[in-house]
Amino acid sequence: MQPDVPPLLDSATARALLDWQIELGADEPMLDAPLNRYELPDSLKAAPTQPESQQPAASHADALAAKESPAQTAPTASAADDAVAQAAALAAGAADLAALAEAMAGFDRCDLRLGARSFVFADGNPAARVMILGEAPGREEDIAGRPFVGAAGQLLDRMLAAIGLSRAAPDPESAVYITNVLPWRPPGNREPEPAEIDVFRPFVARHVELAAPDIVVLMGNPACQVALGQRGILRLRGHWAQAFDRPALPMAHPAYLLRNPAAKREAWADLLALRARLDDILRPRGDGNPNTQR
Repeated sequence: MQPDVPPLLDSATARALLDWQIELGADEPMLDAPLNRYELPDSLKAAPTQPESQQPAASHADALAAKESPAQTAPTASAADDAVAQAAALAAGAADLAALAEAMAGFDRCDLRLGARSFVFADGNPAARVMILGEAPGREEDIAGRPFVGAAGQLLDRMLAAIGLSRAAPDPESAVYITNVLPWRPPGNREPEPAEIDVFRPFVARHVELAAPDIVVLMGNPACQVALGQRGILRLRGHWAQAFDRPALPMAHPAYLLRNPAAKREAWADLLALRARLDDILRPRGDGNPNTQR
């Protein structure tokens, strides 16, 4: 009779490990069987090897020339330029927001789409006077296919409600339109890289142009980088700028506020500045013609 052996991995531990892997971005299996990355490919197994003493020695100059050869670095830069040019052409050809979403979803020059579950385009009222530009989808947004639906999004909704704005409002004066710099979730919820921001900049600019808001709110460093070419959100926040030919207000991202509750005081000041600027836009002019025509 064999003694009872406890299982090596109970269900609760297995679930915890699975959740941990999902938080790291590994939320989909890529292979049906394990891969031994230490095993040599067949081509290398069959290749004869020479003793080191019989192999021709390369000169230091040859090694340096091979390392610094423009032919090895040019394709990378050229590929990045081609990707930006392709994005610009697709963005310019989009006549409306639906066409832009279709063009972005079919754009295959960003590897983030290979590891993401959903294409996340926008949320809210496209006719809103205020457009919010965030960073990139997180895990919850990747699952839901909508921007700002996780803890940071819930905080954003409460912040907007405090100044009378909502993504669900039907009238443009009380509504907001929300999107991100990137439509695909970066692995592990990391911040978008400069090359990723560059390739999606034409799409972002066209998105703002088609939505035609009166004010753009730039939440976080990636949004400031794509709109202003600057980073340093704690220095930029609260100072009005001009981006996409319209007023832009940099603000701390709600995710930062969740990590640093003391910064909510400055965020409240930024919200009041946003409300005041929007009221000034909506206020009737002295000639009696309200500035409410889009």
